[in-house]
Amino acid sequence: MAYERDFPPLAAPEPRWRERLRQYWALVRGDRPIGWLLLLWPTWWGLWLAAKGVPPIWPLIVFSLGVWLTRSAGCVINDYADRWLDGSVERTSNRPLATGAVSGREALLVFAALMLVAFALVLTLNRLTILMSVVGVLLAASYPYLKRYTYLPQVYLGMAFGWGIPMGFAALTGEVPPLAWVLYVANIFWATAYDTWYAMVDREDDIRMGAKSTAILFGEMDLIAQGVLYACMFFALALVGRDAGLGLYYWLGLGVALALVAYEFAIARCRRPEWCFRAFLHNNWVGLAIFAGIAADYALRARVVEA
Repeated sequence: MAYERDFPPLAAPEPRWRERLRQYWALVRGDRPIGWLLLLWPTWWGLWLAAKGVPPIWPLIVFSLGVWLTRSAGCVINDYADRWLDGSVERTSNRPLATGAVSGREALLVFAALMLVAFALVLTLNRLTILMSVVGVLLAASYPYLKRYTYLPQVYLGMAFGWGIPMGFAALTGEVPPLAWVLYVANIFWATAYDTWYAMVDREDDIRMGAKSTAILFGEMDLIAQGVLYACMFFALALVGRDAGLGLYYWLGLGVALALVAYEFAIARCRRPEWCFRAFLHNNWVGLAIFAGIAADYALRARVVEA
């Protein structure tokens, strides 16, 4: 008959538990590993330097899982703090808290659960590391609120992102030597630089909404300021290489990292948001190049000793 038609079967509604998990996964940026990697590389720099080679397996597992957990928790508390802002920024308008898919109460519960699991892992390490983890929690929880009050939240982010460096030395050696702090400072310069690329993506929206960032502070001098930040990072890493007695492979790794940073400036010099975002993402390879140099140098030393 004329009114008879074939219609595709209706899809079954998504179970509520699966829909909630999908929203929580988006909340912790589970589909975007770049943030986890940008924390992982400096943490591994510190672990390999503290161990003078491959670190013991359990601390390596604890710190690697801890990086994912604390980064995820940081994303949650960041979105909670920015829920007044994210809905008005094109790049962040679809985040679960901005759309109302996840409530503020749910977000705080997810944050607490992630931090409790991370702290449980730290409890398997020594007393100094446990005490230092408290500072890490404070850094992670307070960072998102700074953009309301200071133009330097990116510097504070570097302090939070790099805290695994002194903690790693504390876990493996029972102390935090000057070398660890120099490496920590290098990471602060690096994180400030790459997060400034990120802030340049949102600069116009942040100005309109009254948020603050280094991208706004630097203004037309942003590329020069970026150059200074990266130069300070490489200078600090050169001091690390000298003080740790690292050899050729480390310096080759730094050379590759320097070339990668030069590429970032080449693609982002126009300051277009999409290219600034690509420059930000590109820092994953910078961190990997530095780690590869450290790991290769210690691996070569181990082979020489065995021979």
